[in-house]
Amino acid sequence: MDEIDLDRRKVFPWHTSTAAQCLAELKLPDDHQRKGLTTEEAAARLAKYGENKLSEKEKVTLLQRIWAQVANVLVGILVFVAVVSAVRAATSTGQNVITNSIQVAIIVAVIVINTIIGIVQEGSAEKAADALKAMMSSDALVVRNGKDIKIPAGEIVPGEIVKLNLGDRVPADLRMLEVSNLSALEAALTGESVPIDKTVDAIESTGDPMSTPLGDRHNMCFSATLIAQGTGVGLVIATGDYTEIGTINALVSKVEKKKTNVLQQIDIVSKWLAFFITITSACTWFVAFFITGESGIDALTTSLVCAVAMIPEGLEAIVTMTYAWAVKNMSKQNAIIRALPAVETLGSVTVICSDKTGTLTKNEMTLTCFVTSDKRFRFDVNASERTPLNFTVDNNYLAKRADHTKFIKASEVIKKGPSAQRKSRRGKNTFPFGITQSMHPVNAPEVQEPEPEPAKPADDEDEGKAPEPAYAGKGEHPDTAFLRKTLGGGILCSKCVLGEGGGRKGEIGNPTELSILRAAYFGDVDVAGVKESAPLIAEVPFSSEYKFMATVHAPVAENDTEDHLDKLIVHVKGAPDRMIPLCKYQAKSGSFKEEDLEPCDKDYWIEQIAILSSHGLRVLALTRGALEKGSVTQGEQLGPDFVQERGEPWLTIVGLCAIMDPPRPECVEAIRIAHSAGVRVAMITGDHKDTALAIGGMLGLVDKQHSEAITGPEMDAMSDEELRVAAQKYNVFARASPQNKIRIVKSLQAEGEVCGMTGDGVNDAPALKAADMGVAMGKEGTDVAREAAEMILADDNFATIVAAVREGRVVWDNLRKVLMVNTPINNAQGMSVLFGLLLGLDQSPLSSIQVLFCNLICAVTLGFVAAVEPAEDGIMEQPPRRVGKRLIGRFLFLRIAIGTVTLVACTVGSVFWAAELTKNEDERRSQCLNTLSFGAISVTLSARFARKSAFHPRTFHGNPFAWYSYAIMTVGQVFITYTPGLNETIFSMAPMAGELWLIVLLFMIVVLVVLEAEKAVRGYITELKYYEEDMDDAPVVRDTTPLPEEVNRFGRNELSH
Repeated sequence: MDEIDLDRRKVFPWHTSTAAQCLAELKLPDDHQRKGLTTEEAAARLAKYGENKLSEKEKVTLLQRIWAQVANVLVGILVFVAVVSAVRAATSTGQNVITNSIQVAIIVAVIVINTIIGIVQEGSAEKAADALKAMMSSDALVVRNGKDIKIPAGEIVPGEIVKLNLGDRVPADLRMLEVSNLSALEAALTGESVPIDKTVDAIESTGDPMSTPLGDRHNMCFSATLIAQGTGVGLVIATGDYTEIGTINALVSKVEKKKTNVLQQIDIVSKWLAFFITITSACTWFVAFFITGESGIDALTTSLVCAVAMIPEGLEAIVTMTYAWAVKNMSKQNAIIRALPAVETLGSVTVICSDKTGTLTKNEMTLTCFVTSDKRFRFDVNASERTPLNFTVDNNYLAKRADHTKFIKASEVIKKGPSAQRKSRRGKNTFPFGITQSMHPVNAPEVQEPEPEPAKPADDEDEGKAPEPAYAGKGEHPDTAFLRKTLGGGILCSKCVLGEGGGRKGEIGNPTELSILRAAYFGDVDVAGVKESAPLIAEVPFSSEYKFMATVHAPVAENDTEDHLDKLIVHVKGAPDRMIPLCKYQAKSGSFKEEDLEPCDKDYWIEQIAILSSHGLRVLALTRGALEKGSVTQGEQLGPDFVQERGEPWLTIVGLCAIMDPPRPECVEAIRIAHSAGVRVAMITGDHKDTALAIGGMLGLVDKQHSEAITGPEMDAMSDEELRVAAQKYNVFARASPQNKIRIVKSLQAEGEVCGMTGDGVNDAPALKAADMGVAMGKEGTDVAREAAEMILADDNFATIVAAVREGRVVWDNLRKVLMVNTPINNAQGMSVLFGLLLGLDQSPLSSIQVLFCNLICAVTLGFVAAVEPAEDGIMEQPPRRVGKRLIGRFLFLRIAIGTVTLVACTVGSVFWAAELTKNEDERRSQCLNTLSFGAISVTLSARFARKSAFHPRTFHGNPFAWYSYAIMTVGQVFITYTPGLNETIFSMAPMAGELWLIVLLFMIVVLVVLEAEKAVRGYITELKYYEEDMDDAPVVRDTTPLPEEVNRFGRNELSH
């Protein structure tokens, strides 16, 4: 067997090469399609290329996960304290053994619990790759040694001949050699929402053939996609990692997730805390040893009490609680969070890149406009009640071409629109409006239609107006009988089944055809009754070869007119460019009575198709004809010649159905809210440019600043620097490939944007992982996309993302409030020990057990209050916080410092005050702990509101957990103060007299007044608006991480490692 040039194979343009060239490239004989590989050739190629499977990424072990959680300075300090305590427990006697043992147990428990929490909240990155592998085919039908045999898909090799049938999952990337009405569902890979018809001819390419989007390579079938109809034979050109889905697998496995800003900030805060704790503990040791006169080991114990006091053992738990609470709230709004830290990222998102289909739109093809010879009917795409009032005469609606197509020939507009017809399998083009000659060898003359001139620009005073017939007043509504007749052809010429209540549940058939049935249903037409009244006699089934379907029925008065009751009625529905040359008449205003028939104005209809196509609408023509009774028998097998080969035009065009997937009504408002919150919304779609612009305009994405769209091929031709400019310039990205999506993400990140990306297909997985916030669809999405994303939309609705952004902002605010509560409390515990000794106390005012208890109970109760605080007013009227903004900025640092100083002063002061009233050391420790704990409640009361005063009725409502937490704190403090045995043996405390509680109350009020005074003074002096504080304390952080090498492999079908 000849050797294949592997380097050349990596960029060979299979789709632009003929079948013979493809066989030659793989060193295969001309009769290979019939014979296939021999067993020996297949074995040799299997040894050379390897199995047809996706490679696996090395998984992180449990030990590696544990180490990642404990490898930080604060845990190291805790471990050191635990070791010292264990040594003292082993070498001490009496009560010291119990105290040190309990301290070791508590520290170990804290470390273990925090480690478990950290491991559980990690996203399982490898699950996305696992989901990709699950999509691979299990077996395949191939030709070996001239015979058809079924083999495991893993044994398929390049050069294999594979046969495909309805329902098969494509086992590898194939270049099609033979097709019979074959189409494949490639939405998960390419983003195309409808099945792609397959051909065998080479695709013409004017530029770089590798820039052709996968969705336009209609002579290829791709691994893991599904066959929707027909049969075919293909040549395997890539297997395993070198298929298109293999490229995605490499990206999913290779794109590394970045830490969220909060996690980065927590790391920074932890390092500064560790430095501060070390300095404070060292100072405490020197004071205890040189001033107080303690022994070296006792001074070490005292300094370690200080260290334990200042370490925020409960911080990680409360941060997780904050995330978990937000996750719970989001789940109620159909947003499911997979990785807890991702919640915070939502609050800093500056750009949301959203898919169009199903996210911004309803994912329900809907008739939006019905055009007759002189009227335009607007259909309410959000109709929920059945009434003909859903149709309204509006001759200004979609009556002019979109601005960017006003001066282009009609045929050119239609070629670029969503109803464009690609070349047939025989290679003949259908434009301009001539029937493909090879399909009409005998009787059908070529129809040469004159090309309408480009539309002339309207005068300013006529802009937006269209000529109206005198009898067609705007706002009129047709009756049900009219709709039954005009849309009856769309109902009868269809095998579709409408879903329950006109919805998608239970529907069967092509979405475009179903849109006509749905519109008729909501026009109060009895769709089922229409079908039952006129049973099918014969049909010409639809084929992508001739692009129409025809059905023959007996006449019915309600569906037809009295003029045709002695005839057979033929309904033909199809691509308008195929239908217009076959039409002799047009139905005036949709009426097909004999007296209302008029010659078909082909120029008019061509321009109407161009107008509708310029707005991104798919267009179907409804036509009808009459034949003599008996000319067609029941069940007769009819072919396309039945419609096409009648020597001359014979049909009557009733109207044009303009169809689109309309925007979700709630998304328009959601985008407005996003804009008011300073969040830009961009739409990325695989649809045509005109369709994308039309939807973008309806959603409010197209404005003066972002007035145009850019396409995938245009982005392919750009350098990374040029794309960075384009990513900021455009809000609409059309015909986008997976490569384009990930490049858009990286370009936005390079400009300092925090990027959210939505997706539902396999092709979206790399971009979802690369984005700061990946959002997958829950209803229509693939498992691959869901596993690669941080958030899943249970309702596939863009409005849910905006609600989640609001919740994300709340998370950031509440985390700052958590720090405002916990940090002063922790600092005050340690510094009370230091300053107590420095000012003359002979022993530490707090024991290590008291410190640990205070740390945990304050974090769990008071920290939780801050973690679940509802949003403050105006949160969605402010811009997103800057990238890299410090969690503890200047103003928050000032508040923490004031809170710390006040708490330390009150706590130490209360101990000296108590010393004047009692000589009992345990009572002084009770005084110290209770003053500190109830002072912490005052800190929490103030911290709940960032700017607003706590001296207001709002303090008593809004957060029901606040008062529960205060009650738990109070009961807990009273319990450990007065419970015999527990207070003396464990906590080194004693019951307090009444006057000592008055000191606690007094200092509690002092702490609250000081913090509220700081808040009032700051607000008065700076006159800051809500959350403008700390906005200028960090430079913009730009992500310049290079793209993974695999990005350049999209569409290249590499074969070898």
